[in-house]
Formats: sequence, structure tokens, C-alpha cells
Amino acid sequence: MSSPEKLAVVHPAQLEYPLEAPQPGSVTPVAHGIYWLRMPLPFALEHINLWLLADHSGWTLVDCGYATSRVRALWEQVFERVLAGRPVARIIVTHCHPDHIGLAAWLGERFGLQPWMTEPEYLLAHAAYHRTGGTSLGDLQAFYSRHGLEPARFDGISSPEDHYRRGVPQVPQAFNRLRDGEAIEIGGNAWRVIVGRGHSPEHASLYCEDLNVLISGDMVLPRVSTNVSVWPMEPEADPLKQYLGSLERLRVLPPTTLVLPSHGLPFRGLQRRIAGLEAHHADRLERALEVCREPRTAAELLPRLFGRDYKDYQLLFAMGETIAHLNHLMHAARLERSADGSGSYRFTRIPSPGRRHSP
Repeated sequence: MSSPEKLAVVHPAQLEYPLEAPQPGSVTPVAHGIYWLRMPLPFALEHINLWLLADHSGWTLVDCGYATSRVRALWEQVFERVLAGRPVARIIVTHCHPDHIGLAAWLGERFGLQPWMTEPEYLLAHAAYHRTGGTSLGDLQAFYSRHGLEPARFDGISSPEDHYRRGVPQVPQAFNRLRDGEAIEIGGNAWRVIVGRGHSPEHASLYCEDLNVLISGDMVLPRVSTNVSVWPMEPEADPLKQYLGSLERLRVLPPTTLVLPSHGLPFRGLQRRIAGLEAHHADRLERALEVCREPRTAAELLPRLFGRDYKDYQLLFAMGETIAHLNHLMHAARLERSADGSGSYRFTRIPSPGRRHSP
């Protein structure tokens, strides 16, 4: 899920928005054989964009929506009014977050299908659903406490496993594996899988050269920044480095590419948007370096990075993203990490560029 703050680094006027959003339960044609669905979400982003691809005598669905009764009812409208009696032949899930995989099992059972997704996303979906592998609230509390967050800050925040199961009441029991670089033939067109990292383990974007269309999922969004977080199962990770490297892989696509994001409007201007996202993260890294002239915990840095503090579920994502920026600077030998008397991690700017961090 993406963080909610708006970005100032790329003004919407710098991007071209050629399409207007469809009403829930209806579709908007995007390009030859591609149709845009929009489903509601019960949290800040308010909607997710899903995609229907005409596939010979059937359809390919890209992403599934968050599991609510309203979304199921809207899918029923789509089955009746849009699919025109043609079956769903394939379900593709870009990644394991609830708004994307939520109804994959329900749709799969209806059409007798197993979703297509990358293996790490499938495995993390099961870990999150079954509350294993560092995905529980207790794991987050212990991890964030090490980064200076007071335990009382968790009061009133629902656990991530409860949040996940609300959006994903079932996880598929089998899947078909997507691999980076492979081409999937859909409706006579080749769609190349481009794996991106940092937002999730192996997020699958899809690019069709013949149509010049990129289904970017959550990797590139037009108006909000994609959440890039460190989580308890990999506490020393550098997901920001992975994310910025993944943007470089997308930058080489043609400037005229029509980008179909999971949130917001389809747009053209991919390179400008990537430059804006890079500038956004560069600004946050500079702010972190400035604040960390004195030893700081992630909890102390958070309001300086986001311009506000959080008291709801967004606190978990904001903490994860704050740690991601600190870890990135630590691995780049621009911050060093130490433990204070309470055992909390504190990060301090390294004055000499030649001095390196010792793990």
C-alpha cells in the first residue's frame, strides 16, 4: 500500500492524463483490447485500478481488489454487463498487498483458475495471512521499539494480520509462476514481465511494446509516492536502493508510454515522474542527514520526514519508510548506527566520507 502524502516534486500539470476514470462497476477503454476498472477501497487511497485484457475468446484480469461485499457486488455487475459471456481465462496478481490479491481466491474459485504471480509474492501472502515470518503486530512492536517507538503508540492500532485478513479472507492454495523478463501472450500481444523491488519482494509490472502500454501497478504512481519500507523479517534490508534501481529499469521505456497505475489516473510522462520520485527520495535523504547531525532514532526522525506524526495505522508504514531511508544512508556509509542505554538504535551523520560503518 502506498503512503498517503502528496508530492510537490512533480506537479500534475507536467504529466499528461488522457483518460477519465470509469464509474464503479463499469469500464473505460484504454487501448486496443484493454479496459479500465476502478474498485473502492476502505482506506485513504479510496480506490484501486484493475485491468481487463481481451484474450482471444476470454479475458485476462490484472489484480483483484480488496475483499468487501461492495467490491464483490461490483464484480458481479462486471461479469454480467462487461464480460459479455466470455470467460476469464487468466488472473494476474502484480503483488501480495490486500488491494491487489484480496479477491484472487474468490475469483479463482469462480472461474476454476490459479493466479499468476511471482513466487516471493505468493509466499509472502501466505506468511501474512498465517501470521508467520515476522508479519505479526508483536514482531512490528519489537522491531519498532528497537527504533525508538514507544509501545503506547500502538494503542488503538489494529494488528497488520487483522488488516490483511480483512482484505484477503482467503489466499490461493496454488499459483502459476511469473518470472522476470518472460513474455506472456494475451490477445495476440506479448506482455513482458518487469519485476520491481522495494515496495514488495518481486512486484510484477507488465509492458506491451506493440501497444506501448505499461501496467505499472504500485511501482510508479502519478500523485503519491509508493511506500518503501523495512519490515521485521529483514531488518537490515535496503529497499530504497532496490526501489530506485527498479525505477531505472522502467526509465528506458519510450517517453510516449501510456502508464496504467494502480492508483490515480493513467498518464504519459514516465521519465518525468521517475525523476520526481527520485528527487522526492533525495530530499528525504538530505533531511535525514541534517536531522541526524545529532544521534536520532527513527521515531524521532519520522515527523521531520513526513511533516507530521501519525496516530493511526499509517504509523506502521511511516515508520517502515523512515527506517528504509536510515538503512539506505547507513549502507552508503553516510550514517552510523549505535544503540543507546535503552537498547534503541540511534543514527548519526558520519562527518568524514572515508569513514565506514561497522555492522
